[in-house]
Amino acid sequence: MKAFVLSDNMDTLTGLRLAGIEGKIIHEKSEVLKELNAISQKRDVGLVIITESLAEKAEDEINAFKLKKGLPIIIEVPDMNGSRRPPDFLTRYIKESVGIKI
Repeated sequence: MKAFVLSDNMDTLTGLRLAGIEGKIIHEKSEVLKELNAISQKRDVGLVIITESLAEKAEDEINAFKLKKGLPIIIEVPDMNGSRRPPDFLTRYIKESVGIKI
């Protein structure tokens, strides 16, 4: 299975290309949806890496896509400007999901 990156900046795309991951630069919500639909038709792509800033533009559609489809798996990563999530995101997520305070 291959991975594919969707980014809104060249630095993130270049870094992942150095790791052997192909990708595309896009900027609009309509482009995100178009690319996700095209990628989901490919049987050899198992992982889509998308920058957080780009994923925010189509957050509801991406969440629906994650729930509906098995593959590809979509993960959001910070871009060159850092994470947009709060510093305690992971511990807060675990507390809300499981009810355990870490």
